[in-house]
Amino acid sequence: MLLPGLEPTSLYHFLGRACLLWTLAGSSLPRQPSQASIFECLGLRLLPGPGSCLPGSIQTRPIAYAYWGTIVAFLPVYIAGMMILIILASTPHNGNPHHTVAYLGLYIAALGSGIVKPCTFTFGADQFDINDTSERANKGSFFNWYYFVVRTSSLLSGTVVVWLEDNVGWGIGFAIPTVLVLSSLAGFVVATRLYRFRKMGVSPFTSLFQVMVATVRIWHLQLPDDSSLLYELTSLTSEADASHKIIKHTDQFRFFDKAAILETQSDMLPVSSWRLCTVTQVEELKMLLRMFSVWVSFAIFFAVSEQMSSTLVEQGMFMDNRVGTFAIPPASLSTVGVLSVLLWVLIYETVLVPLARHVTGMDKGFSQRQRIGIGLALSMLTMVYSALLEMKRLAIAEANGLTNQNVPVPMSIIWQVPAYFLQGAADAFGAIGKIEYFYDHAPESMKSLCAAFGQLTIASGSYLSALVLGAVAVATTRGGAPGWIPDNLNKGHLDYFFWMMATLSLLSLVQFLYFSARHKQMN
Repeated sequence: MLLPGLEPTSLYHFLGRACLLWTLAGSSLPRQPSQASIFECLGLRLLPGPGSCLPGSIQTRPIAYAYWGTIVAFLPVYIAGMMILIILASTPHNGNPHHTVAYLGLYIAALGSGIVKPCTFTFGADQFDINDTSERANKGSFFNWYYFVVRTSSLLSGTVVVWLEDNVGWGIGFAIPTVLVLSSLAGFVVATRLYRFRKMGVSPFTSLFQVMVATVRIWHLQLPDDSSLLYELTSLTSEADASHKIIKHTDQFRFFDKAAILETQSDMLPVSSWRLCTVTQVEELKMLLRMFSVWVSFAIFFAVSEQMSSTLVEQGMFMDNRVGTFAIPPASLSTVGVLSVLLWVLIYETVLVPLARHVTGMDKGFSQRQRIGIGLALSMLTMVYSALLEMKRLAIAEANGLTNQNVPVPMSIIWQVPAYFLQGAADAFGAIGKIEYFYDHAPESMKSLCAAFGQLTIASGSYLSALVLGAVAVATTRGGAPGWIPDNLNKGHLDYFFWMMATLSLLSLVQFLYFSARHKQMN
């Protein structure tokens, strides 16, 4: 039932790769890889934010209709951007005006996909009834298969579509995802009557601002020792309210409890929510604040993921890439990571979950804390392995007198495969666990907002990686030193950088376990 709606989201990975490949090929855009990287970060990774605002701003409609409407409204925006790229790729180049229109098409397509993406898996997860045991278990599988489809399309876009672009033309390369999105949109709309739609109440942004305004307005008041004296609705007055479960009071972030203080008995009468909020409203804000510790951990997690397409590729360029009569391009080893994700999703669903159910008795086999913790640990091990590998590579370079020569060392690039395999396993546990976490721990009216918040960890990881690399370059090249990551890696110490990233990963794992344990104890 959900496949027509999910299929478009599996194509968005194509856009980032396509614009980067197009830039590097110099077919229509200037030969400036940095611009493509900035575009991918800003366009594809930061644009999910607006998508979270749109469903929440629709107050008078069922919440799933808001997601449905956002998908139907903004997929055509994506299609319009792709149509611009198809036209440009099929016409002669005319200098700067052509380049400007090309970037316009890229950003329009990124805007459409970025807004739709947090709504698609949110809408899909909303189709499952969490009060039904079998459906609750199926919802856990939904996130696994959603990510499986996304990574499968990523694999196809990086292999089949790229081959078509190189051997047939860029126009056909852009036309393929456009046609698939069109067919998916049609199927999604036709299946509308099969979907479940939930009611929502006040806009999530309105509710959050009400809590903050009410808190500041009476910041000077003393909190009561008994939390039961704080204001809460005793009955649900509408169908929209009925969709929101009353959330029990918690002692964390108690400052915001002031928004629910009853100043006088007259406050028991109908009063503006900008003056007095319910405990449930306050707790919804607290839920968002608690997510921040997980968000930080995943910013570091995705900073490590960035190394798969940057520093590990550089390392591979200084290794022997010949396997028999074939020469393996270092960047192509990222395919191993994608295949690893697909393999581990299959193993997780068919082997690990059934076994874990017998041990833990949980519907999903693993708790979210366990799954995310495993993912963060595997990400750390990826950096540990990469550091040990680089130490071995440098030792071989020194033994063969290649330290001052900008040439590959006699060490097979195949030794990099375990690093990509480990990171693929980390994605299967951590990245999917992140999607599920930011959905399940979000207030009812803020699912897409939290989904977008989770998506921003990918962009933050990219920026963190760039920041760390820049800081390392500045700090290690003082006084004419070659630095950790010079042009000639045989003279550098890329292993130090990997050890540093492994340390950051360890710290993020420790802080995640600490804060998640506190949240579990509190709940």
